[in-house]
Amino acid sequence: MLNPGCCHAAMLSVARTVELLADAFGAPVSTGWLASLQTRAEKLLEPFLETLRHQVRHAPVVHFDETGGRVEGALRWVHGACTPGLTLLYLAPGRSNDSIEAGGILGHEFNGVAVNDGLPACRKFPVRHGLCNAQIVRELAGIAEATGQQWPTGLSELLVHMLVAVNQAKAAGASGLNKRMLRGYRRRYDRLISEGISLNPLPPPTGKRGRPTQGAVRSLLRRLDDYREEVLRFATDFRGPWDNNQAERDIRMVKMQQKFSGSWRSWDGASNFLATRSYMAAARKQGKNVLEALETLGDLLAGSPGSPPPPEQFPYRPQKAQSRDAGDCA
Repeated sequence: MLNPGCCHAAMLSVARTVELLADAFGAPVSTGWLASLQTRAEKLLEPFLETLRHQVRHAPVVHFDETGGRVEGALRWVHGACTPGLTLLYLAPGRSNDSIEAGGILGHEFNGVAVNDGLPACRKFPVRHGLCNAQIVRELAGIAEATGQQWPTGLSELLVHMLVAVNQAKAAGASGLNKRMLRGYRRRYDRLISEGISLNPLPPPTGKRGRPTQGAVRSLLRRLDDYREEVLRFATDFRGPWDNNQAERDIRMVKMQQKFSGSWRSWDGASNFLATRSYMAAARKQGKNVLEALETLGDLLAGSPGSPPPPEQFPYRPQKAQSRDAGDCA
């Protein structure tokens, strides 16, 4: 049975998939018929997606990210909520509280650690947050190069040094850093932030209404100062990771789809793609062959009774946590 997930797996548009079927198998079909299979597949995946939301919602740590995409000629946003074993992708009009809450995770009984890139709307949900230090290190490197100041390099080195200490403590079976060591790290953090603030004073008032533009350096310093607990979450709560690379990797497939096949012509088409991608990503993370997972979906489209297996029924294969060192920050 022809499976719409195959074109999603290869990042092909509906029209290109139709051409491929005709050229490779001599099976001419219409684009409308193939598009209808995608809609049917999403409906069949609804029980799976509901179970997926429930499992992500109750995970101790969830990574969040979002990326823009053209849908019906307008800018929309694809949001991702991910763990090492699960991936949930969904479409929303924007990046507001309502758009984030539409995913069914934040604002829906989730009380774990929400790892993100500092999106203001995400921070408004009353849960423990952790910021992506890989992104912060990249910003600090740019500021050090642009200004020639030493504090950005010192702060980057501090964050990496703390990461090494956390990894060593985890390897030794500790549940947290030594309190004295943590106090020392905090003092160094405070000292470097204070140095950056003194070297980069606020611009003089312009006389115009509203808050004056602070510039990239002051904006970063303010974020690092106001949200230091979120920056250092990985060191104070060993559940929290150092970066948000998990979400960035999972949402990268959306950017690849747009690069290969362009924008989505309809909201339904984008929603179909994201539902199937969520199913395939969860299957791969749980150690299941993606083609076998798609074969199950194809059987259901062909009329076999039942529904796709929920994530916990995928053959589970625990993934090793990847250790990081200073070389991973490049």
